[in-house]
Amino acid sequence: MNDQYADTILMGGRVRTASGWAQGLTVRAGFIDVVGSNEDVLRRQGPSTRVIDLAGDTVLPGLHDLHVHPIYAGIRERRCRIPQGSNLAETLRIVAEHVAQATPGEWVLGGQWDASALGGVPDRTMLDSVTPDNPVLLEDTSGHSSWANTRALEAAGVGPGTPDPEGGIFERDAAGNPSGVQRETAADRLAAAAPKPTDDEVEAALDWALSEMLSYGITSFTEAAVGFTAGARAELRAYARLAERGALKQRVRLCLVWSPGDPECDDVIAERNFYAHSRISPDCVKIFLDGVPTDSHTAAMIAPYVDTVQGRDDEASRHGLLEVAPAILDRAVTRFDQMGLTVKFHAAGDAAVRAALDAIEAARTANGPGPQMHNVGHCTFVSQTEIQRASKLGATFEVSPYLWQPAPICDDIAMAVGPDVIERVWPVREMLEAHALVVPGSDWSVVPSVNPWTAIETLVTRQEPGGSASSFGKAQAITLEQAIDMFTINSARQEGAAHRIGRVEPGMLADIIVVNQNPFEVPITQVHATQVKMTFIEGEPVYDLLARQSGQGSV
Repeated sequence: MNDQYADTILMGGRVRTASGWAQGLTVRAGFIDVVGSNEDVLRRQGPSTRVIDLAGDTVLPGLHDLHVHPIYAGIRERRCRIPQGSNLAETLRIVAEHVAQATPGEWVLGGQWDASALGGVPDRTMLDSVTPDNPVLLEDTSGHSSWANTRALEAAGVGPGTPDPEGGIFERDAAGNPSGVQRETAADRLAAAAPKPTDDEVEAALDWALSEMLSYGITSFTEAAVGFTAGARAELRAYARLAERGALKQRVRLCLVWSPGDPECDDVIAERNFYAHSRISPDCVKIFLDGVPTDSHTAAMIAPYVDTVQGRDDEASRHGLLEVAPAILDRAVTRFDQMGLTVKFHAAGDAAVRAALDAIEAARTANGPGPQMHNVGHCTFVSQTEIQRASKLGATFEVSPYLWQPAPICDDIAMAVGPDVIERVWPVREMLEAHALVVPGSDWSVVPSVNPWTAIETLVTRQEPGGSASSFGKAQAITLEQAIDMFTINSARQEGAAHRIGRVEPGMLADIIVVNQNPFEVPITQVHATQVKMTFIEGEPVYDLLARQSGQGSV
């Protein structure tokens, strides 16, 4: 190794550093070596140095997505895709087109639907009208509810006498028959009856999703629920195979789903290190605490929902579902913390967030302080008391900025909780003011795109990309610098890697991106249009827009 010459020089641009702006940088052996003026970096040019003239483009640290479902996104790309916000007529037209291409009896799977866009909660007879001979199962936008036709219910063995599973609900018509809409674990039962993707399909889906994320400058991510689409072992095999052949460029943390009373979950967690790799850290456990605060009323809320669920007047319809009993949850989190595993909670409602923080406090009390950055995911609603409590416990809030622009799912949430509660939806400004660690997670493909630039803009505007008269939680807007820090240095801290990534400075890994505009110098309503031209991981160019446009692949 030559200590004098750089492997790569980027010059002639705008490089964002912690202390200001520079013109260029050098990369040597995967690390940033020099950051400074054009003259500074060109002094490190050798006979084999690759020199890239940025021509005014901007260099930023690589971005991080700490809640993503890549395999789910890749599989959905190949299924019956219904654009979010589609009305009932358009939804049924799209389904009918897919049914026409299927063989008789073949399952038709896909999504996404929202009750507000459809004009109300749907039922099986609507799908029966266009799909009499094929089982059809469509997920809603949240992924926590599904809509089935009669053939799908029959295939799953669901009928009038089928009881609601623990933690789930089969919606029913006036006669008590399943309506075709399933919530939470009831939706899982329908999904279990449908065919699973093959190993080859899972691997292809992941390969496609990895490339998609690189094109947006995402250099590391957290897979938020291994097994969500094809089963845990099938998905772990796909990650391992891609890593072994060098196709997995990003660093990825894998969260292994745990549910009480499911021995397979514990078996997979025990086997986790067989799938570890230099780019794979299977050191996270995912626990679902509740559902979503939409028309389903499955997010666990402290105050009752303001609207009603047709045909239901149970405790769950008023306050939602807490999926894990507090005593069981406290013991589990304490055990995982002692094992050195980070816990990621799905907690959309404020009662679920409280339960998550209670469990983290129980672990800290039993085990003492530790390096695990347990994180509470989604955090659609969080009480002010819990916001103040989180930083004292060393807990992280992972929020979903891709969801809080005005959108159909937000309309569902607003109708469920009412105008007063919705004012504090995703209270990220309050979280930052309380000095809590706050990080972003897209939940792709619950959202249609993994594009972080849309999220960065809407963190600041709380409007539709490009600006809009309507907004969602406007009082919780933050600054552009805070938004970009969430995607860079905050995320690096959550990953336990702030000493290696998250900033552009000498000695840090060369996980960097080149973008076509400086987000700090354009109107905030144009930040969503930022385009990544190159992505580097440890100095390796892993995405090149010009190469892709010319048909030469990603690089």
